[in-house]
Amino acid sequence: MIEYKIGSVKLKSGVVLAPMAGVTDRAYRELCMKFGAGMCVSEMVSSKALSFNSKKSEELMDISDFERPCGIQIFGDEPLCMAQAAEKAMLNKPDFIDINMGCPAPKISSNGSGSALMKNPVLCGKIVREVVRACDVPVTVKIRKGWDDGNSNAVEIAKICEDAGASAVTVHGRTRMQYYRPPADYDIIKAVKSAVSIPVIANGDIDSAQKAKFVIEKTGCDIIMVGRASLGNPWIFSQINAYLKNPEIPIPSPTLEEKLGVMVGHIEKMVEYKGEHMALLQARKLVAGYFKGIKGAASLRNEAGKISVLNDLYILKDKALSANL
Repeated sequence: MIEYKIGSVKLKSGVVLAPMAGVTDRAYRELCMKFGAGMCVSEMVSSKALSFNSKKSEELMDISDFERPCGIQIFGDEPLCMAQAAEKAMLNKPDFIDINMGCPAPKISSNGSGSALMKNPVLCGKIVREVVRACDVPVTVKIRKGWDDGNSNAVEIAKICEDAGASAVTVHGRTRMQYYRPPADYDIIKAVKSAVSIPVIANGDIDSAQKAKFVIEKTGCDIIMVGRASLGNPWIFSQINAYLKNPEIPIPSPTLEEKLGVMVGHIEKMVEYKGEHMALLQARKLVAGYFKGIKGAASLRNEAGKISVLNDLYILKDKALSANL
């Protein structure tokens, strides 16, 4: 049996949940871990906001025992500030600290953070080195292929991160300028894997068990990371795990009733952790994901965008079941 590790941290499987802003809160992480994710990572936390003692940022770092191993992801462009953020994050006892060097969002990259860091390899090394010094858990780094096609420097950045003490590197196979299109470039992930000795995590377009197996064989990566494909589909982790173990055994899909039961349980957990008002606002786009591919999905997604109390969710669930009898 393969043992998946990052530094001293043992993973539960070789397929892990990607950090996604506005999505991978505590309720979502717990859900995906329940369905077989090997580890998870918090939503990204601003190092500068932590330096101002932002309550919202501190709440993003709450970790429960039901989601371990779990890391806290921090972002910023100042080495010392990032180190201080890591120290604050350690108060929540994360299993590892993840540094965001891949976020393509303009509000992040325009300030020199996220994927913009890849334009400054020296700074990348300084940040990793300071964060490694500041904490006694493994430090991982999430990068992209590069800033743009003329600057595809993932291999260089990965080597710098390894030299600075990183315990693993996640590579998303697109540049910042490509956002989430066109298809991910797995050759760049393969090149990174050939260049470093630390574990390499492949990310981008992994949306099925078959695709997961293909990416592992194509890149030689140690671990795969699933993000958007888990939206409304947390069982993708158990399906990938089962397929990698034995591709000959058919992978059962959940019934609609099972699917919607998971949806309700997911949102109820959000309400428990955040309160009904905030949870239901954030749940609108998550609920929509559970209706993918079913009869009347467009209308159901439209109604999902208006839910404001739990009872609205229960009514919507019944509508979805009735429409698909």
